[in-house]
Amino acid sequence: MVHAEALSKRYGVRWALVRVGFQVASGEVAMLAGRNGSGKSTLLRVLATALRPDMGTARVAGLDVVEHRDEVRRRVALLDHRSHLYDVLSALENLEVMARFLGDGKLVRERLMAVLEEVGLAERASDPVSEFSAGMRKRLSLASVLLKATEVALLDEPYGEIDPPDFRLVDGVLDRLRRRGATVVMATHLVERGREHCDRALVLSGGGVEWDGPARDLQADAGIAG
Repeated sequence: MVHAEALSKRYGVRWALVRVGFQVASGEVAMLAGRNGSGKSTLLRVLATALRPDMGTARVAGLDVVEHRDEVRRRVALLDHRSHLYDVLSALENLEVMARFLGDGKLVRERLMAVLEEVGLAERASDPVSEFSAGMRKRLSLASVLLKATEVALLDEPYGEIDPPDFRLVDGVLDRLRRRGATVVMATHLVERGREHCDRALVLSGGGVEWDGPARDLQADAGIAG
């Protein structure tokens, strides 16, 4: 479902990705681990077509991310490290806008409220996002991922900014995506939690793949920030 070969991306003279190659099968949940600056966010953004690679190729659902950019975007949901939310709108209104962007503006309120319930925001549905904490904004962004009937979900630090007692909400999102049959690639520093929910893992170091194998075999310190 997700395939990269010799994928490379640079910012000026610095190479953020260096000949990255891997495959993620359909329906598989894969974890991206590695220290800060190892290339995790860049890789996700290339796969989502938000960045254009400088060398190599990447395919999502058999579609080249450069040649078939629009088609790839229709199949992918990206949880970016930036929220892309409208502060003046309520949580519910943000989801209504997202539904229109997805061409599904007729989604009923009950459906939108059910998605907010999944991420623990149903009671704050009418509150403006400007009043939300960073963790609440992250949960609303996760709700937008669930809203899209996506084939591939690319999640950049979904546990980030969320209080540990609420990690189970993110676990639930992963489980929901898995039940849908979606392919998931998740960047996280929480390796031990990732091992519980992921089928396999990739460790990036210096922009390249340092390790690739079953998530249960990944060492616990592989995702420590540094």
